[in-house]
Amino acid sequence: MKILVTGATGKLGFKIVEVLLNKVPADQLAVSVRDPEKAEGLRTRGVEVRQGNFDDPKSLDDAFAGVDRLLIISTDGENGVRVKQHTNAVEAAERAGVKFLAYTSIANAKESENFLAPPHQAAEAAILKTGIPYSFLRNNWYLENEIPSIQGVLAGAPWVTSAGNGKVGWALQQDYAEAAATVLAEDGHENTVYELSGKPLSQDEFVAVLGKVIRKEIPVQHVDDDTYARVMKDAGLPESIVPFVVQVQKGIREGTLDIESQDFEKILGRPATLVSEAIQQVLPENSQTN
Repeated sequence: MKILVTGATGKLGFKIVEVLLNKVPADQLAVSVRDPEKAEGLRTRGVEVRQGNFDDPKSLDDAFAGVDRLLIISTDGENGVRVKQHTNAVEAAERAGVKFLAYTSIANAKESENFLAPPHQAAEAAILKTGIPYSFLRNNWYLENEIPSIQGVLAGAPWVTSAGNGKVGWALQQDYAEAAATVLAEDGHENTVYELSGKPLSQDEFVAVLGKVIRKEIPVQHVDDDTYARVMKDAGLPESIVPFVVQVQKGIREGTLDIESQDFEKILGRPATLVSEAIQQVLPENSQTN
């Protein structure tokens, strides 16, 4: 059996490979990356490193050759580009005769109106069209995405949000990685859809947990989108990124990440790491929490 993970030099992909190395022999594992030199550390551990570029279908034909079980990790970037990239990867998987295809999607992908949903909707539809047994790993939101805001709070800033009462099912990348690796390494996950979500919390609820962890009263400022954009720009966020984070807040406010699910338990036999414990894991080492 040959398992292949795309995007294995990314943060999530690397974590998935690390978990897989504890589940299967290294010679059963391959990775597809744009720049093989960045995966040299995996090669030295016995993982087969292949060059694959989602913008180059021919490279994907070579990368996916002989693969039995494939994980396509969704790409970053502009939605139209991502739709094409994901479609290229799925079509290459079909040409390669892949027997099982897992894909990292977004919460409630099929019905979602989140601005990030279209590339995932396109990918899921393309996978269904192939007839390949699949698993859609609908990841909610990485708790690591909040690290800049947590660092700001530690430096004395308030928690600023335009997400209103919208809730998020935060979980650690490690939780998502363990779920993906388990689905890849074990049988019984054919034609499944997993909503991978931690306990949904509002911004106020999240900040209350954060405050207890760092033993600090944290003011929460609820603002409109324009004010949020201005605050983010004043905080030093690159102007090109500001519209993105505003849209993230809008999606949360509209409930697109408010998913109650026990699917982590279905896969891992445990729920996602408690938010309080997860926050402890992402805090800077020199932060004072006790």
